[in-house]
Parts: sequence; C-alpha cells; structure tokens
Amino acid sequence: MYSNEFFRCPYLYRIDEPMCPFLNRQMGYYDDLGYYDYPEDLIRSYENGYRNMFVPQMPGDRWSRWEDLGGALTSAPAVSSWASNRLDTFVRGTDNALWHKWWNGSRWSDWESLGGNLTSAPAAVSWGNNRIDVFARGTDNAMWHIFWNGSRWSGWESLGGTLTSAPAVSSWAPNRLDTFVRGTDNALWHKWWNGSRWSDWESLGGNLTSAPAAVSWGNNRIDVFARGQGNRLYHLWWNGSRWSSWEDLGGRLTSGPAVSSRGTNRLEVFARGLNNQLITRSWNGSRWSDWRSLGGNITSEPAAVSWGPNRTDVFARGRNNAMWHIYRN
Repeated sequence: MYSNEFFRCPYLYRIDEPMCPFLNRQMGYYDDLGYYDYPEDLIRSYENGYRNMFVPQMPGDRWSRWEDLGGALTSAPAVSSWASNRLDTFVRGTDNALWHKWWNGSRWSDWESLGGNLTSAPAAVSWGNNRIDVFARGTDNAMWHIFWNGSRWSGWESLGGTLTSAPAVSSWAPNRLDTFVRGTDNALWHKWWNGSRWSDWESLGGNLTSAPAAVSWGNNRIDVFARGQGNRLYHLWWNGSRWSSWEDLGGRLTSGPAVSSRGTNRLEVFARGLNNQLITRSWNGSRWSDWRSLGGNITSEPAAVSWGPNRTDVFARGRNNAMWHIYRN
C-alpha cells in the first residue's frame, strides 16, 4: 500500500476508525486530496463524525502533485521570482546558513550555501530582472540583508531592529523594498528602502502571534498579513497614502501566513491549518473566498509566489524536513 505520509487520504473516515493508507507522491494530485470550506465545513464534518470531506475539483482550479525538492530544512522556505518561469527558493539549513535552490525554466539546481548565521526563516523578493533581496534574523535578533545584483551575491549587512519573528518583504517598484517584522511588543514594525537610504523603524500596531507576510500587487500598494489573537488571520494594507486598520479574516491557523498576487487587486493567502494541511483563501478584487484545504502534511509556514497571471507556486517543509512544492496553472 502507499507509504508516503506526506499526503492525507481523501476518503471519508470516522474519527473512531483507523486512518486509511496515505497517498504517495505519484498519486498526489490536488483533486485526489479533497478539500473543505474552512472552518465551517470542517466543523460540520467533525460534528457528523468525519475527519475529512471529499469535494470534487473546481473547474479551472487545478493544482499539481506535491513534489519533494530535497534539502534538510530547519526553517520555513522563502521564494521569489524575477522573471516568467523563474523561481529562487531559500531556506535555513542544519548549519544555520542560508541555502539557495532555483528553477531556471527547465530544471532545478542543486542547493548552494550563501553563508550567514540565521535564527529565523528567510524572506525574499525580486524588484527587477536578475535582482533578489533576502532578509533574515541574525544571532543578535537584528534583521540582516543579502542581495544578488545579477552577477554576484553581496556580503551580509545588518539593518538593526529587535526581531521576535522572521521578517517579510515586498516591493512595489524598482529599487523599492518594504520589510516587516514582529517586534518585542508583538506589534508589526516596518522599515523601507526608498532607492537611496533605509528608513527608521515605524510601528504599525497589532498583536501578532506569528511572523508577517507581505506582497505588493501595484504601484504604492502593500498588503500585509499575520496570525493574531484566536489564531485568526489579520490583514493590513497601504493604499498609497495611509495604512488601513487591521481586518479580521478568520480561520484557525497553526502557522504564520504566506501571500502572493497574480495580478492587480488579486491576493492568494496560504497557511497551515488543522491536521497540518495547507489551507488557502483568495481575494478576487471584490470579495474574499471561503477557506479551503489543499492537503499535504506540512511542518512549517508556507511560502508563495506568482510569476505570471495564471501561475502560483507554494513551498513548505514536509515531515521529512525536505522542501515540498505544489503549483497551480
């Protein structure tokens, strides 16, 4: 029978019955995994004595199989994209250094070490062709930065701060960076690069129980997400002139969130939910979808990026501490 426990069995089974065999990687299509609208359908499924609900795949919403990309991760991954069909992923390794693996459009590279001494998961963004900026917390709890300029990697630089989480980063224009962290007061703190210098840190309030996640879908627009009280998802955004209030988007998250954008005024949020499955919720420009599960058995926060209007790639650490990948066309 199937031996890879990364995938959940999609069949209905009662709580008092033994769990059925797990799907292996070769069987792991999204429509094999099933999903529920979260949390209402999940609650109903428990009330009815069932742990998983199987719902047919929605047309035009096909997710790939999960694939194992190897590595030995001691953190959640990060991912960025500087061109169509280009992916750069980053993780903390067993030596606490930053490790890098990329997709060049036809194959995955081997893992390469970029050094450093990280005490958090990394965060990454690309603001232009062949440009990558990566951030992480160091041993002094400050935020550290390394970048690829198209021909070589820089040295590590300290950007200060006192972080109690991994950082997040977004970019809404060339040579523009907005970074976000949780501070010692559990509030969200913001520091930005305007093309010539770094700002001071500013507090954006909130009461975070996870690292933040951030994305920019247009000029002078930033959306930030974090887990807050009650393990619910909270959302804050910059509209070009001011910051919004925090918005409660519900759910029951067991990790920090990840976020990506396929286009103007579009958002896809991901997190680990109950049973360690990947859950997602999306904004279509006018309303938020319900929560639903994409299956899997992840042991970290996810990371997500979109390199085109019809493409989303999501990464997470699996039970074997390797990096796992799922995508939607």
